[in-house]
Amino acid sequence: MKRRALIPSFYIIDNRYFHRYYKIMTGLTPKEIRYMIREGTWDKPTVGLAPGYAQMNLVILPEKYAFDFLLFCQRNPKPCPVIEVLEKGSFLTDFSAKGADIRTDLPMYNIFINGKFADSKKDIVDLWSHDFVTFLLGCSFSFEEALLRANIPVRHIEEGKNVPMFITNLECNKAGIFSGKMVVTMRPIPKEKVFKAIQVTSRYPSVHGGPIHIGNPLSIGIKDLGSPDFGDAVSIKENEVPVFWACGVTPQIAVMNARPDICITHKPGHMFVSDILNEELATF
Repeated sequence: MKRRALIPSFYIIDNRYFHRYYKIMTGLTPKEIRYMIREGTWDKPTVGLAPGYAQMNLVILPEKYAFDFLLFCQRNPKPCPVIEVLEKGSFLTDFSAKGADIRTDLPMYNIFINGKFADSKKDIVDLWSHDFVTFLLGCSFSFEEALLRANIPVRHIEEGKNVPMFITNLECNKAGIFSGKMVVTMRPIPKEKVFKAIQVTSRYPSVHGGPIHIGNPLSIGIKDLGSPDFGDAVSIKENEVPVFWACGVTPQIAVMNARPDICITHKPGHMFVSDILNEELATF
């Protein structure tokens, strides 16, 4: 018998109920959240969910492209920190979460055909192939709990939005067929807390670590902070500084340049919620 959803599905139908629903979701375990996602009850960004647990970016490629992509990650560890690689054809995770199904347990997937975005789907069961290799990469959502514990505001959480993401003019190191510009996330930080934000996030190199740029966005090719390439714009208050971290959407730019036959990624902001505690990824 199919289990009933843990939370009534009507919450996601009317936006008036969204924040109440979101509040309940943050109190669930990663396994419960993945169940909700698998049931189709939650298809929104995972920002703020399962506080204390690591979230991850997803890239799935046919085996013939896997070595080049792994090399791309190795040469670009800031935007592409590898946490787990599944065996060819396997869709069940082991290290990140015991037995989670990578085909169903993310809220939304992006499908790229020959490097062009083709569709977004809630699951990829019908697309699965025996030669797929899955990569799970660290995500900056993971260090946001540490920022909040240090009394550093995280604006997109405060405003109930997805994190703003921007394509920069910073070139990644090429590897095989993969190359492209780095994508970054932006969080406005009070001037007096910028150094603390650097200290806090630098403890988590497996989820992008410390910032790659602080201050003037034009220096890294960003013309308008009010028009992110992915995610949502957030307010920046007086005496706050824009701080930029490397982002796991970077591989999606590399995929568009490489033009593999097919590639499946997470939809920006719609991450894999793992069973790994953030502190397990901290270095000091």
